[in-house]
Amino acid sequence: MTALIVHGHFYQPPRENPWTGNVDREFGADPYHDWNERIHAECYVPNTQAQIIGAQETIERTVNNYEKISFNFGPTLLSWLQRWHPQTYSRIIEADLVSRKTRGGHGNAIAQAYGHAILPLANDQDRLTQVVWGVADFRHRFGREPESLWLPETACDNRTLDLLIEQHLRFVILAPTQAARRKAAGSDEWKSVENGSIDTTKAYRYLHQDGSGRSIAVFFYDGPAARAIAFEKALVSSEALVAVFGRAAARGPLVNVATDGETYGHHFKFGDLCLAHALEIEAPDEGFSITNYGQYLDQYPAELEVQINEGPEGEGMSWSCAHGVGRWLRDCGCHTGGESGWNQAWRGPLRAALTFLGDKAAGHFETLGSNVFVDPWAARNASIDLVLDQQRSREEFLHRQAGRWLPTIDQVRALTLLELQRNALLMFTSCGWFFSEVSGIETIQVMKYAARVIGLLAELGLPSPRGQFLEMLAEAGSNLKDKGTGADVYRRYAEPTSVAAQEVGDAEAKLT
Repeated sequence: MTALIVHGHFYQPPRENPWTGNVDREFGADPYHDWNERIHAECYVPNTQAQIIGAQETIERTVNNYEKISFNFGPTLLSWLQRWHPQTYSRIIEADLVSRKTRGGHGNAIAQAYGHAILPLANDQDRLTQVVWGVADFRHRFGREPESLWLPETACDNRTLDLLIEQHLRFVILAPTQAARRKAAGSDEWKSVENGSIDTTKAYRYLHQDGSGRSIAVFFYDGPAARAIAFEKALVSSEALVAVFGRAAARGPLVNVATDGETYGHHFKFGDLCLAHALEIEAPDEGFSITNYGQYLDQYPAELEVQINEGPEGEGMSWSCAHGVGRWLRDCGCHTGGESGWNQAWRGPLRAALTFLGDKAAGHFETLGSNVFVDPWAARNASIDLVLDQQRSREEFLHRQAGRWLPTIDQVRALTLLELQRNALLMFTSCGWFFSEVSGIETIQVMKYAARVIGLLAELGLPSPRGQFLEMLAEAGSNLKDKGTGADVYRRYAEPTSVAAQEVGDAEAKLT
């Protein structure tokens, strides 16, 4: 039988207001309050209860699709689901438990880097924290260690794969265009597999660059099959979907596809029903064995070695940008939405401004954090425990990280420093650069995290970087004349009015 693995990447960016912790009403999500609510109704919950229709249009049975597919959920999305839709959340967790029983102990769920940042563009400390937090979040929710971690936008370079190995991950999923060359184990002869020509019916071994022999298995998903599902209307019927699997099966003994999970119900209405019928009935009838990556590796370990394509200038490669990771750096030509004649030249100044602010916050964190923590960066990595458990004793956590009991004033400062870093990490959520316009809701959201960082620096009594930050944002021009620049967008939509008023007051006081 041909092994079939369907992976769904279920993700929405964090949408909570950084000051209130609640999601504000969002433009375009009507009739729902916000996009999380809309996509929950169209995708997340339908996939927990997809109906199989039998003879005479009667409901034959109800299927939890998460029991059938490999999947990852963004940690911040799972947090939102747990709070607002606990029944959907519990069905997702339960699906992993069920799949462990039927897949030789290998659950369908895999982890995800915490804040959906583009890891090749992150500095070493941020890349590590994103992975450590993603693994910790998974462990907290699913009650086990993850075998894999989804890389946001599958963005990857050698340093990122090395880090996954160091964190004891077993496998990773990449796009076929991210493979560079492969060879048989023990051979010195490498064969180029660039431009998507890698055989996706096998697992490969990537070796750590340190020469230790440590490795991680790499699965490259089937590009034509994934495109058919995401962009070529393969979800018009379960028959059409299984036909896509059938064509892919001609290429070898494994068919593995990866797409956005929102494809099944949000991007394509009734995609959840199509998926359920295909995996529950038609694919098995056509000779497919439904499995997941962990179970498959038990049966067919990776043997061929692979090296990945690190993209232009070694910046990394991804599944959603034809220019490596340019979509999160510059006006590379990739965008979603927008009007004819628009440009995305605002991306570079936005990243430069946020990097400047992140570096400022990191410098202050390291300096002030050294006065309260034994190791500030280890404390930041461990602080995910406080995010995941609001009832956890802050005093005991700080005692462990400081090596002593802290007075109240130092406890407040330490927790403020950690909150500063949490918001600094969320500033780099990839969706801030993904779309067409600097005034889009996703870009405003990352600006809100920046505003929160600036506010927390003020609470710590530190010099404000706001002026220089705004100067840099002013270089990010909007495509809409009435929006002005990124600095105007920030002041109008992201920054609390009280902060701006205080800055103006301080400036006037200095002049007088």
